[in-house]
Amino acid sequence: MSKQQLNTPDVDGIMDARQLGTPKMVILGAQHMFAMFGATVLVPLITGLDVSTTLLFAGLCTLLFHFISKGKVPIFLGSSFAFLAGYAAIAPGGEMSLLRYASFGVVFAGMVYLIVSGLIKVYGASKVMRFFPPIVTGPIVISIGLILSSIAIENSIGAYSNGNWWLAIIAIVVVIVCNIWAKGMMKIIPIIIGIIASYAVAAVTGAVDWTMVKEASWVGLPIKWDYTVFSIFSGGNVDTGLLLTAVITITPIALATIVEHVGDMSAISSSVGKNYIKDPGLHRTMLGDGLASIVAALFGAPANTTYSENVGVLNLTKVYDPRVIRIGACFAMFFAFSPKLGAVIYTIPVETMGGVSLILYGMIAAVGVRNVVEHQVDFKKSRNVIIAAIILVLSIGVHYSAAGAIAFNVGGTTIGLSGLATGALVGIIMNAILPGKDYKFDDD
Repeated sequence: MSKQQLNTPDVDGIMDARQLGTPKMVILGAQHMFAMFGATVLVPLITGLDVSTTLLFAGLCTLLFHFISKGKVPIFLGSSFAFLAGYAAIAPGGEMSLLRYASFGVVFAGMVYLIVSGLIKVYGASKVMRFFPPIVTGPIVISIGLILSSIAIENSIGAYSNGNWWLAIIAIVVVIVCNIWAKGMMKIIPIIIGIIASYAVAAVTGAVDWTMVKEASWVGLPIKWDYTVFSIFSGGNVDTGLLLTAVITITPIALATIVEHVGDMSAISSSVGKNYIKDPGLHRTMLGDGLASIVAALFGAPANTTYSENVGVLNLTKVYDPRVIRIGACFAMFFAFSPKLGAVIYTIPVETMGGVSLILYGMIAAVGVRNVVEHQVDFKKSRNVIIAAIILVLSIGVHYSAAGAIAFNVGGTTIGLSGLATGALVGIIMNAILPGKDYKFDDD
């Protein structure tokens, strides 16, 4: 691709980033790592899991996903927020001795992916996809973006903020300016430029605390044995009741994340203009996602999921080459083995990450809207209006309710369904039973 083409605002997209040269590919890869970093490390910070382990398996599992999906899908795997309620139910205080049991439950949730993948392989994607039409996946993707939006606000001006809200504004303004008015490479990497600009201002004004960087070692192992699932069975004191509770509590969450996966695959297909549900196939992407969560959980990292944040980056940069994602995965693994370098990223003000996240999370919701529009969902039909309304209200309403989940008792064990899980399940059921279906999935 010529330099003139790169400077053209209406360029459709870059499918082979090697045309940009290695240095630019490396920068683009770093941008993807930055995009997933804030949300990915937030999960271990909330649950009590280890940040370095999380980064290592975000990178490793992304590479595993790309291997299984034949390296065709430009998607990053990071920590799943959908499982936060599950971790909190098993280890409410972030106790290491309990977190490994929660991870055991995540392993079983990953196995649900494998089962669904097998069904798709045997019966075909079309018979499964009829349960996930745009009227279901669109509102779910919209809900994901809106649910995540609170995190961006809290980081920018809310509870997680240190009062430096102006850093978020700097990041937002720089991203917008670069994306709309910049030319060439500046237009392709607006996120990383926004982060650097905001971070630089923070460093100059004394808003960055360097203590963590000074105290961190240069090299360290990112895996801690006591956090792994294997450690449960090595001491001889296995709590079988807690194992069962973890499985029953956490496994149903997979039903929501599977829908999220289908939504992400639909969104990324729409963004790039390639049908990834057909090639490499939904069964492969589902298998890769499930195995990623299983592997990550076994070693004490959070459940992984295909990251909508990076779909937002793809929409901004128009660079759709999966090689760039794999470079970002290698960056994540590199920082996992270097506590000092990882600490540098960790010192990025939360307001800076909140500012760029505000744009990315908003774009996730916008992609959900586009999914509905491009598939010409007929909202003149009452069934479609009702399905969309129920999904949105349940997903967002339950999430922001005082309980934060819908709890019910099974055999003396309390199981909580998150808002996203509730909205997804009800939406799928309503679409299946209400008359007037007008969506026919075509592999082509």
